Amino acid sequence: MTHSLYISINESKSGKSLIALGIIELILRKTTKVGFFRPIIGTHRPEEADKDIKLILRHFRLNQTYEESYGVSFREMGDLGRNGNVEGVLEKIISRYKNLEQKCDFILCEGSDYLGQSTAFEFNINRTIAKTLNCPVLIIGNAYEKTVDEAINSVDLSFHAYQEEECQVVGILLNKANPRALKELQENLELKYNPQEYLLGVIPFSNRLNSPRVRDIVAQLKAEVIWGGDKLDNVVSGYIVAAMQVQHAITHFVDDALIITPGDRGDIIVGALQAHQSVNYPRLAGIVLSTGFRPELPIMQLIEGLSDTLPILLVQENTYETATQLNTAVYPSITASDHEKISLSLRQFNRHVNLAQLEKQISTLRSQGITPKMFIYNRVEQAKALHKHIVLPEGNEPRILKAAALLLNQDIVDLTLLGQREEIAQIVKQQGIRLDLDQVQIINPIESGKVAEYSQILYDLRKHKGMTLEAARDFVLDVSYFGTMMVYQGEADGMVSGAVHTTQHTIRPALQIIKTKPDCAIVSSVFLMCLADRVLVYGDCAVNPNPNAEQLAEIALSSAKTAESFGIEPKVALLSYSSGTSGRGEAVEKVRQAAEIAKQRRPDLKLEGPIQYDAAVDAEVAAQKLPSSEVAGQATVLVFPDLNTGNNTYKAVQRETGAIAIGPILQGLKKPVNDLSRGCTVPDIVNTVVITAIQS
Repeated sequence: MTHSLYISINESKSGKSLIALGIIELILRKTTKVGFFRPIIGTHRPEEADKDIKLILRHFRLNQTYEESYGVSFREMGDLGRNGNVEGVLEKIISRYKNLEQKCDFILCEGSDYLGQSTAFEFNINRTIAKTLNCPVLIIGNAYEKTVDEAINSVDLSFHAYQEEECQVVGILLNKANPRALKELQENLELKYNPQEYLLGVIPFSNRLNSPRVRDIVAQLKAEVIWGGDKLDNVVSGYIVAAMQVQHAITHFVDDALIITPGDRGDIIVGALQAHQSVNYPRLAGIVLSTGFRPELPIMQLIEGLSDTLPILLVQENTYETATQLNTAVYPSITASDHEKISLSLRQFNRHVNLAQLEKQISTLRSQGITPKMFIYNRVEQAKALHKHIVLPEGNEPRILKAAALLLNQDIVDLTLLGQREEIAQIVKQQGIRLDLDQVQIINPIESGKVAEYSQILYDLRKHKGMTLEAARDFVLDVSYFGTMMVYQGEADGMVSGAVHTTQHTIRPALQIIKTKPDCAIVSSVFLMCLADRVLVYGDCAVNPNPNAEQLAEIALSSAKTAESFGIEPKVALLSYSSGTSGRGEAVEKVRQAAEIAKQRRPDLKLEGPIQYDAAVDAEVAAQKLPSSEVAGQATVLVFPDLNTGNNTYKAVQRETGAIAIGPILQGLKKPVNDLSRGCTVPDIVNTVVITAIQS
């Protein structure tokens, strides 16, 4: 029905970022050629780049520049409007929109923010822009602290106003609604508008989404960060003015509160820092020092000597003015690095918006093969259905804990964390991670009651290699060995490690304990390379430095099985610097021999080798070099002749194309153990756990 959509609000702080994230996430499952456009932004200064554009472009890695993403600034529009050149404003917006349209299958337009003085003027200009660009309109209403009638009436005025402008309205979503009124609001929407014709939905208010982070407060109050600059992502749930004596003040502290106190109140500052570190008091988000006073030298020296401190901010205003500004002038934003809020936004959208009805509105979009978003979405759904149990040995690593929170909140897997519960609880508190420790099993190996049992098993498995029972006990106290033993014993379905430990530290226990499958001689690895319009399997890019022909054949067959397990039809290309029979040399002969071995073992498998990379993936090149091949030009599994070639190629493709590389995924083991890069991000960990669950 449409190749574009215009998100329209009629008042500020309606939560349109959540809606934009949800829509683009859905569209990216159909096509990667998605654009995001804001006809009007609040500023034109580079140092104050539009927050929504930054969020969408960086999170989704859209193929457009910041300059291509907007029409005019609000200030520029006002200057042109005062000169009577409204047509000039529209012409500039149209020109930029059309330029972006040339490289997109779909464009999501996001209307202005309503932070200016004239709401009526702003609403009317949004109507005019939507009509001029011929974009169907999705109306977003702000139901926060409104009665049912007030919420419905506010969007109804917008609905009729857009219809008067002859704009096509495709739906109405009410955001930030009282959770207790969701059903009543939905019923009233459906009574007033035809649910068969319009997308109608109600999204509840979320305290977490609508709580600012400390960095929002720094930016909007123009505060100076004195300490704790690495903790500015702390979420602020509320504000507490600490004016009483410290022994009374700390009894009023609550989780994620921001403490406001004059800078000369050293007792409150020290008391808040101590309360934050104590397991007997709530964790705090930070401290704002009012009146421009810096703490006295002894207090500053005390804070500087702490290994971990809260964000401490300094403002010039007095305490009352500071509290007033925090309650009225600060609003939350979502950044591309805020994985928690993005994940929560997407869950809210998917849970409360009729995605099937939304897809009907964009039904003319043709699916572009399997896009990265669709591939990852399908794998997450597959893992949810399997609901496996994964052990994470690095339970005291903050990235692991953040990933665990996301995995558990989405109910993808069950988890066991290895480590001391008190230490993990302290890290969760200090980092502000929303992880309910009652939802996860935490095991400290030395206190587990399993050490004697696991030691005996490891001794029995390795005594022929000279291992003693005493040495076996030392090994199982290591988290990598303990986690591997859990998998071996069936107490976990798989293990993911490597955020802190080396690859060898992760893999060696698996090779010694779990071992390879009966039909597999070696352990190898693949990366799932999520390109713009397809997903390719690259192997081996992480484990075997220089495999011989027999091992290369093994890698090819294992990689084909891995592809099949993830819904990818295996068309295997064994890569070399020549294609077919044209080349000679030791390296080519190794690949040719490997291809023959693999064909003998799997005659049903579509396999080609030796073949060059371009002939494997490009149909035109394939038609010239190997015209009769079933694989050339359409390979899905690419097997590299050695680790040097494979590792460099996957990294080059990842960097130059923006592809998502999931892996390394180990293959050939009887039970799944997967290694993380020590530079892994939270999404990398989540993806690897999902893949491990499917492998199991």
